[in-house]
Amino acid sequence: MASIFGHAVIGFTITKVIDNKSLKWLLLAAIFSTILPDFDVVAFKLGIAYHHPLGHRGFTHSILFAILWALTLMLTIGKKNKLIWFLVIFLSTLSHGFFDAMTSGGKGVGFFIPFDNNRFFFSFREILVSPLGIKNFFSTWGIKVLLSEFKCMVLPCLLIFIVRFLIKRLS
Repeated sequence: MASIFGHAVIGFTITKVIDNKSLKWLLLAAIFSTILPDFDVVAFKLGIAYHHPLGHRGFTHSILFAILWALTLMLTIGKKNKLIWFLVIFLSTLSHGFFDAMTSGGKGVGFFIPFDNNRFFFSFREILVSPLGIKNFFSTWGIKVLLSEFKCMVLPCLLIFIVRFLIKRLS
């Protein structure tokens, strides 16, 4: 998996690109939504196998989960601008699986669970897989992970903001 830091940058970027009004609750919900799919690591402690639909990178990384989560937040928190809430939360949640499918480790992402339990990776797999646990993250490997995320996640987000700024400036 990519780290929570890399995922959070994506949620921030999606929110700012779709809704620049800086709705703080939407921004917080988007960032949380980019991290939420990894709550499935609890499956390891419950004895649920990786390849089980509820295992790591399973249902919580699926397109259906992103839809259900976005609908839930849109209907409960997103009182105004429901379409914006749905889009931001859906894309933020879905982005988690997409970036995990670009990592160097794991056994793939179950994008189509519960309809198909196959796991997938993208051919571009330049993001180093993040170690589990805080102690393991603050290590040489953790620094390498952050550098790979900076190159593959943060720099593209910065580029999006620069292009957006220039477009607004020239208009």
